Amino acid sequence: MGPPEPTDAAGGPPPSVRPAPLLIACALGIEQFALRSGHRKDAPESVTVLRTGMGPKAAATAVREALGAGSPVPDAAVIASGFCAGLVPGMHPGDLVVADETRGPHGSSVCTSVELLAKALSRVAPGRTVHTGTLMGSDHVVRGPERAELRTTGAIAVDMESAATLGSALRVGPRPVAAVRVVVDAPEHELVRIGTLRGGISAFRVLRAVVPAFFEWHRSLLLPRR
Repeated sequence: MGPPEPTDAAGGPPPSVRPAPLLIACALGIEQFALRSGHRKDAPESVTVLRTGMGPKAAATAVREALGAGSPVPDAAVIASGFCAGLVPGMHPGDLVVADETRGPHGSSVCTSVELLAKALSRVAPGRTVHTGTLMGSDHVVRGPERAELRTTGAIAVDMESAATLGSALRVGPRPVAAVRVVVDAPEHELVRIGTLRGGISAFRVLRAVVPAFFEWHRSLLLPRR
């Protein structure tokens, strides 16, 4: 038997091995509701689901303010989440996208522990396809021909907030970051088509179900508190 694990005066692990807080950022009220209702008893001690508002400017501003001077969670790990548009033919509403990087007008952000997160998502959402690749940022809803153009860049999905969210978080200070999106709109399943409501309900249920995978990713980080 090895030596006992170190503890602090309160009997828990020392502060140096406690994970930093977790900030989950999303744009829409319906996304925030799904993410909050997906909380489990194994949630981190300090987890915040932040609604940023729509668009890259709103996302960047909200995240900067949440993590900036005077923030109670300046060192938080950040996950950008919510819905997205798939760019790859064959994607379906309810598929999951795990970014290995986000890319936008102001540069790219490399994501942390992508493979671990993808595997955790596969476990908590069995039967759902998990796609890994570049998540592109846009300042508007992407449709039709523009979707095909973005696909030629190597991106597999697009949304309006993830790139801005992660970029803003990393400009405040180094930290683990990730982006997980649920496809609600895909090349053969555009929002303007019949069946959109069914696809939206499916995406909502998936987003609510995958929150425990976020916590597993977060527990793996073991970042020291400041």
